[in-house]
Amino acid sequence: MFAIAGVINYLVVVFMNAFTDLGHKIIIQNTIFKVYDGSTQIVLTAIVNALVLLPFILVFSPSGFLADRFPKNKIMEYSAIFAVIITLGITYAYYHGYFIFAFILTFLLSMQSAIYGPAKYGYIKELVGVKFLSGGNSAVQAVTTVAILGGIIFYTVLFEGMYNNSLLTKSQILQTIAPLGWLLVIGSFIEWFLASKLPNKMIEASKRDFKFKRYIRGAYLHKNLKTVTRKREIFDAIISLSLFWSIMQVILAVFGEYAKDELHITNTIVVQGVMALAGIGIVTGSIIVAKLSRFYINVGLAGIGSIIITIIVFLVPFLHSIMLIALVFTLFGVFAAFILVPLNARIQYLASRVHLGIILAANNFIQNIFMFSFLCVTTLFAYFGMNAELLFYFMSIVGIYLIHNLYKRYSVDMFWSLMGLFCALRHKYTYVGLENMPEDKAVLLLGNHVSWLDWILLQLPLQRRINFMMDKDIYHWKVFHPIFKKGEAIPLSPKAFKDAMKEAHKRLQNGSIVALFPEGEITKDGEIHRFHRGYELIAKDYEGVIVPFYIDKGIFGSAFAKYKPKGSKRNIFKRRVVTIYFGKPLPIDTKTKELQNIILQMREKYEAQ
Repeated sequence: MFAIAGVINYLVVVFMNAFTDLGHKIIIQNTIFKVYDGSTQIVLTAIVNALVLLPFILVFSPSGFLADRFPKNKIMEYSAIFAVIITLGITYAYYHGYFIFAFILTFLLSMQSAIYGPAKYGYIKELVGVKFLSGGNSAVQAVTTVAILGGIIFYTVLFEGMYNNSLLTKSQILQTIAPLGWLLVIGSFIEWFLASKLPNKMIEASKRDFKFKRYIRGAYLHKNLKTVTRKREIFDAIISLSLFWSIMQVILAVFGEYAKDELHITNTIVVQGVMALAGIGIVTGSIIVAKLSRFYINVGLAGIGSIIITIIVFLVPFLHSIMLIALVFTLFGVFAAFILVPLNARIQYLASRVHLGIILAANNFIQNIFMFSFLCVTTLFAYFGMNAELLFYFMSIVGIYLIHNLYKRYSVDMFWSLMGLFCALRHKYTYVGLENMPEDKAVLLLGNHVSWLDWILLQLPLQRRINFMMDKDIYHWKVFHPIFKKGEAIPLSPKAFKDAMKEAHKRLQNGSIVALFPEGEITKDGEIHRFHRGYELIAKDYEGVIVPFYIDKGIFGSAFAKYKPKGSKRNIFKRRVVTIYFGKPLPIDTKTKELQNIILQMREKYEAQ
């Protein structure tokens, strides 16, 4: 992906935009932290965050229109020019101690980002294509997070270095740290220069015109929201992202007061540094998500992330050690990436090229409506004297609702993601011949049986769900039965053999993948044993193919295999390498003997390499 022309340049532009925006926000927040305490601090911090959010609500329709109507690289370039002008105004405000003016310019700087946002995210799909969509989103999320993390640390350290206890007012503080304004200007200038070098990837511009009267009347708002809700999965993903960002915003707004009152920490470097650890977590999590999504967009990770994040938010008030809180904030970031990367990638994947800008603008709009509303609730909590601890518990309840939303849509994906994470801890899987798996027709998947994990490792690289035929007694295991049923497994037994074959035939007629291990059991000696001819009894009146597979001996000797080679020793610190080979498609009338010979030939060929 990084070899594609413009990718590195684009990521640097994304970095500089986030780094500069965050820099000014941190300076304002740190000034508030030094001057105010208690509920006043929470209210003012919430207002700062609200000023950042409001523009995304106000320019929903124009920003979406611009991203669809004009080249996205040009929108980023012109937005960067405005950022240079705004940061010059911010620097002026610092030098003259105009806190209110600097406060207002926070809104304008965010307005620039709101116009820039849909173009920035829409450009990912244009630049790297669908193939690298998960990787592109992971890279953008990681780079943005590094920028936020770097901005927090960089500007907070410089702020603390310039600050001294004799400074009593907001104006005095701003005038003292005023030289930091020039760093914001330089950052914006670098962003503009690099944005001007980005390639134009627009295939065809939208022909729609923007009419200001329709915008004022709310006609565009109604129409654009209707466009978003047309695809329910896109809308559900946006709602889930909105719930997550609402939780995140409230935590960031109240943690300063919580650290000050409960942990008695007054150093902004420590406070901002702990929150910045969530950024390190997001970078780490984005890398993990990219690896786990190398075959397709792994949306099940979002559900897993929501569960862990909810537990973390609930536990924070019970932790009184800054080291423990730092650890859980890092974990919070890791699992935040599990939500952010796959859901954003999924939205971009499902959105049509014509409406991509509108949908991404709607994503910003709805997310910021949620975040703004939650910040208003935070302000009310603080106004009535409720402490930060109660807000953590309230966010835990929101987290439970987020889990419910994601589980409702992605329960099966969550299960397979969990299995993938479990297997990745002990094994490394390599897949050869995935191109032999058809994407648009029925497949009867047949091969050797080496371990209890075979059904998992066959499914992991495939977005299409496999309908496994399995022993009826195992199918009815109490703990796993609901999962097998949800996963559309087909129970198989001697008494109900014909019914199982009829059900397999029905699934194949519907274009599904049906998998069966013709040996009938896991090998106990490492050899491929005689194939049973049961699959031959499936009616042949469907459009599809047989795809043979061979699983190599990498898993032999593990706790999940029955065959333990002599002299093999288990090493808990070493990951096993298992390779799965998919052969070329065969006619559906391929006989048992021929199929077994083909798989034996596959074994000889690949073991000889």
